[in-house]
Amino acid sequence: MLFYIFAVLAILSGAYMVLTRNLLYAGFSLLITLLSIAGIYVLLFADFIAVTQLMVYVGGVLVLILFGIMLSSRVHDKSVLSENVNKVWGTLVAGLILVGLSYTILKANISSLPWLQEAETDVLAQQKSTVQSIGVKLMTDFVLPFEIASLLLLIALMGAAYIATDNQKV
Repeated sequence: MLFYIFAVLAILSGAYMVLTRNLLYAGFSLLITLLSIAGIYVLLFADFIAVTQLMVYVGGVLVLILFGIMLSSRVHDKSVLSENVNKVWGTLVAGLILVGLSYTILKANISSLPWLQEAETDVLAQQKSTVQSIGVKLMTDFVLPFEIASLLLLIALMGAAYIATDNQKV
């Protein structure tokens, strides 16, 4: 039941995010969408991905987007609104994708999947947290790629800070 509540909440807030003209409302509806998806991850026992979703997207990217919208929302006393163009084409493409996905889901024989036939009914009750095993793997087997990724992110941050400064000499 919780899965369906989170799924409907994510779909409705995602649709509102796309259809609204107010950028601030779109940002807050993105917040609800990302929180709903994190809730779905928790229900799927993917706690590491759920925490990553909250920390990276909700805590970092979304806050940056909302601050950017709020700090630049008034340009010459006019509110920033997005333009809705190609409503007909967007609705048509979204409808075709919905019909195609619905057809694929309804025609798929989910009950014949081998891992569902052989699975025990009490598998999820014995599920442990994945955070510790992923952390151990990151700090032992994958420490070099992890550090290279952090170094690349640091270089990108330094480049963004350099571009943002006024580097013209008088």
